[in-house]
Parts: sequence; C-alpha cells; structure tokens
Amino acid sequence: MAVDVTKLFWRIADSIFLLLFAFSVVVQLNDPDPIPWVLIYGAAAVACALTLAGRQRWLFPVLVGIIALMWAATIAPRVVGQVPFMDMFAEFEMKDIGVEESREMYGLLLIGGWMALLGHRTFWSSRNSFRDS
Repeated sequence: MAVDVTKLFWRIADSIFLLLFAFSVVVQLNDPDPIPWVLIYGAAAVACALTLAGRQRWLFPVLVGIIALMWAATIAPRVVGQVPFMDMFAEFEMKDIGVEESREMYGLLLIGGWMALLGHRTFWSSRNSFRDS
C-alpha cells in the first residue's frame, strides 16, 4: 500500500498548527484581555481540527483568516518600522507594549497565512471530489 506523501505532510502540518493554536489559547488566558485572543486562536484551532477530521468547509478558515489579517492590519502601523523583529525573542515576558503588539501582530499573520492555506486546500479538494463523483 503506497503512502500519499502529500496527504501525510499536510496531516502532520495541520496537527502541528492545531497544537500551536491550542497552546496559544492556553497562553492567552493570562493576558489582560483574553477573550478576543482566545476566540481567534480557538477558531484557528477548530479549523485545523475540522480539516484533520475531513469535515472542513472552505468558508470557515477563509473567514477566520480575513478577520486575523484585518486585525493585524490595525496593529501594523504601531509595529512595522517601530519594533525590531528580533526584540520579540529577546525575553519571554513582556518587555514593552511595542514588543507585545509585535508578537500579537505576527501571531495574527500566522493565523491568516495558515487559514488561507486551509481554505485554498479545502476549496480545491472539495471541487475535485465533486468533479470525480
């Protein structure tokens, strides 16, 4: 029985992102404003879980991704060109508000990028399965 390497790769990647987003939900519980962050990271984790279960519809990850990217765009003017990229990794705790917002923006960009990939893959796999039936 041949192993579909591409499917295996995407299952592993989806599993890794599911764990990363779920971990992010837990970390956000310590945030001063946890609700919006728990919701966005939780929605991204749910999208990964639905994909792994084969029950994903393309619209859900696309909407989560759009929300994350729009949110990141509201933070970007305070981060881009203001906070050196490597400052995010200098210390674990919040160094200053700029570093905190930088981490938030890049987290949202990560969600947006992965949700775009999930939406793209789900859209085309559903079209291919519809055409094959």
